[in-house]
Parts: sequence; structure tokens; C-alpha cells
Amino acid sequence: MARLSPLMIAPPLIFAGLAALFFVGMQRGDPDALPSVFINKPAPGVPTAALDGRAELTDDMLRSGEVTVVNFWASWCPPCRAEHPNLHALTKEGVRVAGINFKDKTEQANSYLDSSGDPFIAIGYDPQGRAAINWGVTAPPETFIVSGDGTVLFKFIGPLVGSDYEQRFRPELEKALGR
Repeated sequence: MARLSPLMIAPPLIFAGLAALFFVGMQRGDPDALPSVFINKPAPGVPTAALDGRAELTDDMLRSGEVTVVNFWASWCPPCRAEHPNLHALTKEGVRVAGINFKDKTEQANSYLDSSGDPFIAIGYDPQGRAAINWGVTAPPETFIVSGDGTVLFKFIGPLVGSDYEQRFRPELEKALGR
């Protein structure tokens, strides 16, 4: 009687194991969603520094009783530049938009805001990226919707542009604003 070699059995078993893993992975919810551990929890602290000449963002501003959009951005970040007009549009609609400048140089950040306009009610300055780590930010831009009591309601990864902005971010913002 011929004996089966373990080398003949291993490839089909490995294939079956990988197929099972892929199948389970495809069954999860939104494959593009990166859940935040802060949803429905108090917002982490904001940086204690501000950009020179700009209003300083404080923790109390996130607990002011009004919904606030908190945007992590940098002057060197092309997607941040792409979303900048939408941040201005939100401000014109009366939405409170706060910024946290991420791993940037003060001069470059201020120069960018001077040339492109400053849509923020206040800005936290995070040159080392410590606050970004506390918020779970992986790379700018990332935007959070924070309720009036300082609770994180929603996290949006990527620039606030296009259909993703319209179909995912705007409905969450409208819900938070009670519109």
C-alpha cells in the first residue's frame, strides 16, 4: 500500500486554510471602515500649544455645548489642501471647525493659512504628533465630529472631498447637528 507523503497533503491544507480566512474576511461589515475606539467616548485632549498668531484650541472648546468638527491637517499634505475649500464651506454654513496642525512647521502652516484662508475657530499645534497618537490618527487628513459635551461621534479618514464626503461624512454631520 502506498503511503501519502506529508509534502503532498500540505499544499491542499494550506490552500483550504487561506480560503477559509479570505471567506471570513469578506463577511465582515464595511471593508473600508477603520473603527475608532473613541466613538461614543470623551474626546482625547488637544495640544496645549497654538500656532503663532492663531486662536488656541482648548479642551473646553470641545465641550462648549455645540457640535465641533475637529480636523487634523498639515500644510505639506496634498489631500489636506484638496479638502480646504470644503472646510471653508462648512464654516460658512455655521459649522464650528477646529484644526489640529500635525507634524508641521509653524512658518509653513501659517503661510498656508495666510494664502488659502483660515477656516478654523481655533488651532492646536501638534509638531511631534503626540495628540494625533492620542486621537488614533494615522495620517492627515482625518476629521472627527464631536458632540457639544465632548463625545466623539464619528471619525472620517481621508480628505473631505467627493462622493465619500457627501455620502458618509455629511449625513453623520447632519445627524449630529440635528438637521
